[in-house]
Amino acid sequence: MSHTNDDETPGDVEAELDMAGSSGPDLEFHGGAAASAIPLGVFVLWAVVQSGLFGIGDTTGLVIGMLVALVVGLFFAKGDWSAYANAIFEGMTQRVAATAIVAWLWAGMFAQLLQDGGFVTGLVWVAQSLPVSQATLLAILPAVTFILAALLATGIGTGYGTAVTFVTTFFPATVLLGANPVLMFGAILSGAAFGDNLAPVSDTTIVSAVTQDADIGGVVASRFKYAVTAAALAFVAYLIAGATMTTGAGNGALPDGNPVGLVHLVSMGVVIYTAVRGRHIVEAITWGILTAIVANLVLGLESLNGMLSFVAPANAPFAEAFTWLPVLSMAGPDTAAGVGGSLYVGASGFFPLIVLTLLIVAGARIMIRGGAFDAIQDFLLSTAATSVRRAETTLVLGTALVNAAITINTAAEIAISPYVARVGESFNINGYRRANILDANTSALGYIFPWAGGVLAGYSQMPALVEQYGPEMIVSPVNVVPFVFHGWFLFAVFLVAALTGFGLEYVPDRESEEVSRV
Repeated sequence: MSHTNDDETPGDVEAELDMAGSSGPDLEFHGGAAASAIPLGVFVLWAVVQSGLFGIGDTTGLVIGMLVALVVGLFFAKGDWSAYANAIFEGMTQRVAATAIVAWLWAGMFAQLLQDGGFVTGLVWVAQSLPVSQATLLAILPAVTFILAALLATGIGTGYGTAVTFVTTFFPATVLLGANPVLMFGAILSGAAFGDNLAPVSDTTIVSAVTQDADIGGVVASRFKYAVTAAALAFVAYLIAGATMTTGAGNGALPDGNPVGLVHLVSMGVVIYTAVRGRHIVEAITWGILTAIVANLVLGLESLNGMLSFVAPANAPFAEAFTWLPVLSMAGPDTAAGVGGSLYVGASGFFPLIVLTLLIVAGARIMIRGGAFDAIQDFLLSTAATSVRRAETTLVLGTALVNAAITINTAAEIAISPYVARVGESFNINGYRRANILDANTSALGYIFPWAGGVLAGYSQMPALVEQYGPEMIVSPVNVVPFVFHGWFLFAVFLVAALTGFGLEYVPDRESEEVSRV
């Protein structure tokens, strides 16, 4: 999920963790504890059919799928259905979902301001001005985009926000130049995954450290070698893919480049600088939004009415008296009443994903309260985790399995963290190592599965791009799966590390500093 929160302390995370799993199973199902996994299981099946078999990447369709899944689960619940219903509400009110929603809304407004303020045409101008051939430029664009997205995500600590920002800015610019859309989307998701995994201000970093009794600074330092190894492999893979894969069909729609839009590099710099200084991500993006608004107005990149507009219906009793306001106009024969502008479009684009997130976290809560997680943990602990290497391999595969079901990465991390701690402590595995295994999968796989939150955050911005630039701006979440190179390499690095013992540390090898946010 990856947002930073100065008000979020280890105590907050531990409270969320206690809420997630320490109270024990208290929902009973026909079919036993395993039946509590039915809602998430039905949702994953729905997502595979909708996105994989039918090729429909509609977030609202996934919302319906999760609603149907929760209804199906209801018929397996024993006794009074009110307990099942209360578990849904309990899950939807968890902080882990609410904080993600706030970060997405702010990131959406910021990204739309940059897009409508000409940042895309500024990037096109840069590409047109580079002293390299078109073929060379297209070959290196995926690798360069991966690095830039990784730097932004590491700086601001929000992988989802990075996906939104790059899909609405870098993605259309590069596709219009002729880059392969699927490869570019994969590079953006890879960069987001890198930052989600490594940023000290990322939610996944904070949760992985605190739940494994490790200090955040030590965790970041200890995982650097894994993240950089996977990133180096991904960079090479994007260079090869960029040079060999067929480019897109967007060359004919290339707009005129305009360097003025590059002023929004300052807006992005303000966000990165403020976030790195340790400020809350909402505060950091707010300063970025204000900077972008001022730049748009001063340089004439976008009018105030373009950033926020109200169109009142013709029969509104008092609206006409206020039409002197630059943001208000009256609806005409060809104009519908409503609210519009960059701020509105940027925030509203996330509404389906917000609802989906709340419902997925509710499904995870049912699975926890029904005992399915405890049953999985007990089975793996007693049968699979019989040696240190088998235990670590089980941790890698077990966290991957959970992330396939709970597609909001921080929620998945909180759900599986007690099992990681339990298995790791049983074999005396150091907290740094446990935190790294836990975070690698939640960061990597959260940007790979077609129904994962990171993928949908980026995809949710594409329909608006289609209206503005053309049909080549849409990429099916299923098609991008093989090209999230960093995500796959990060998963592979930790699987190899578990199988070989590379980087393994035991508790006596290194003592964690006091657990703290920084």
